[in-house]
Amino acid sequence: MNIDIALIRGDGIGPEISEATLEVLRALEQKFRLQLNIIEVEAGDRCLAKNGRALPEETVEIIRKSDVCLKAPVGKSAAEVIVKLRQMLNLYGNVRPTISMPYVNCLRDDIDFVIVRENTEGLYKGYEFDVEDGAAAIRVITKKASSRIAEYAFRMAESRNKMKKVIAVHKANVMKKTCGVFLRSCYDVAKKYSGVEFSDMLVDAAAMNLIRQPQTFDVILTTNMFGDILSDEAAQLTGGLGLAASGNIGDEMAIFEPVHGSAPDIVGKEKSNPLSMILSAKMMFEWLATRGSQVSEVSRSINESVKHVLASGKTTPDLGGSLSTEEMGKEIARQIFS
Repeated sequence: MNIDIALIRGDGIGPEISEATLEVLRALEQKFRLQLNIIEVEAGDRCLAKNGRALPEETVEIIRKSDVCLKAPVGKSAAEVIVKLRQMLNLYGNVRPTISMPYVNCLRDDIDFVIVRENTEGLYKGYEFDVEDGAAAIRVITKKASSRIAEYAFRMAESRNKMKKVIAVHKANVMKKTCGVFLRSCYDVAKKYSGVEFSDMLVDAAAMNLIRQPQTFDVILTTNMFGDILSDEAAQLTGGLGLAASGNIGDEMAIFEPVHGSAPDIVGKEKSNPLSMILSAKMMFEWLATRGSQVSEVSRSINESVKHVLASGKTTPDLGGSLSTEEMGKEIARQIFS
């Protein structure tokens, strides 16, 4: 089976965690007789310094022609790279799972929810301008985008073997127009999914309840910036950003990436945890399976290998262990074959 994967190595620790992830991908190739065609493309701060553009047209075209894209974090040019790619490729769904893992110091051992975030509009649309003695930004929320992401969230709730529950997170008590459009759209979509329990919650209450009772959440449906903030909070419930994977998903294309940034303070120290990118690769294979590729077993293999290695206590320093980034990747790769 041939799969074309565009790879952005990114900035900071990006190349380090990319290499560790490639170790795992090479092991998967051998075990499952895959042909993974890794096509490296440039984007980010280094690309900007070299080419004068953080996201060259050539990179976008290669991503468009590939089956999927796997991306490491980029630096200060993130808004010029991933935010633009989300909008250019219509990757309207940002999916960020939060799951308790063995050995890891989690708030609870029964956390298993996913944040589904609208990914193309809101304040991240980038409409900012100067005003007298300050600046202003325009928050764009449309019924079309809100309904589309709500449909995605409800379908996900139906497919998960969990509570089949969607909670829409908003601030419609203050932002009556924009959050009002979002919330009304969610309620309209909910009418079509009688088998899914639906409710809504203010974003400040959601932030509190993620800490107070995270086990009660199943699918959190929210707008762009709220989802960005809540997903970082959620990551801390289950071991931190070093384990936080995500997917930017559209109807025809998807980009998978760690939630965290490029961490310039630890570059070259081999201390970064590559699991965020390895678990993003797991999500990548899950998505490819929905597109007809016979790779469901591949994603399960990654998941079980990660769990086994964590349960054995072999981790990077952020989780209390002593493995380097490279060693962690090789440990997961070895476990693939066991």
